[in-house]
Amino acid sequence: MRKILFLVVIIFLPFFTKAQDLPTYKIFDKEGVEVSFGQMSDALGTSEVVLFGELHNESIIHWLQLQLLKDLHTKGKSIAVGMEMFEADDQLVIDEYWTGNYAMTQFEAEVKLWNNYKVDYKPILEYAKASKLPFVATNIPRRYANMVSKQGKESLLTLSEDAKSYMMPLPLVVDKTLPGYAAFGEMMGHNPQMNIDYFIEAQAVKDATMAHFIMQNLVSSGVFIHYHGTYHSNNFEGIYWYLKQSKSDLKIKTIASVSQAEISNLASENIGLADFIIVVPMDSPKSY
Repeated sequence: MRKILFLVVIIFLPFFTKAQDLPTYKIFDKEGVEVSFGQMSDALGTSEVVLFGELHNESIIHWLQLQLLKDLHTKGKSIAVGMEMFEADDQLVIDEYWTGNYAMTQFEAEVKLWNNYKVDYKPILEYAKASKLPFVATNIPRRYANMVSKQGKESLLTLSEDAKSYMMPLPLVVDKTLPGYAAFGEMMGHNPQMNIDYFIEAQAVKDATMAHFIMQNLVSSGVFIHYHGTYHSNNFEGIYWYLKQSKSDLKIKTIASVSQAEISNLASENIGLADFIIVVPMDSPKSY
């Protein structure tokens, strides 16, 4: 009887192993070749800026964002952190919180927080604070982006000098022929209530502002890690494009995040999306 059970286990062991082999993510380079987290981290550590594009509700991606920050920091890299999720007019509150002027509860009551802040972004912010890493709110205040979406980029010129300090230097230059912006235009093309040009300009003012504050806070002989929605840097456009306009020889590496029904290989439409593409299953855990 024992021999029979032993044979059954030996015969079916490969099937059990395969059934339990459920990878939560895969990482590919821009050619679609699978790489390890360590290989990606080593490559990113040689850059001046890392643009980490996320899918906002993907829990695995947020966990990897924190792991990358920890990995680069423990390797002795000088690090600064920036986030789309914090607006430039909250920078003073962040700086005061960093110096210990008040408790976390006061900080969280004062700044404008995304709904998934506690689950997805707070761990990154608190690691940066505990490690005394510079933390930069890079996004334009949403009231100004909303104004552009309704009145166009020229409306920014009417703002006060104080207001203009929370965005990139004006006037805003937008290349609406870039494929990413053109795709936004096509996506909204059937909405009669939306001015397509203004919609693209509102997207561009976010990209340009985030690029501006990254450039203002580059780390000498270190890495600035920036977290944002993946569409802000996919295909080496958006923030990447504006950074290159400021400094053409800036060493930038990009990460894109995608979800696929099957993750063993990178789907053809995702090849070349970024220097590294992180793939998660479509049914992976979501934070909202």
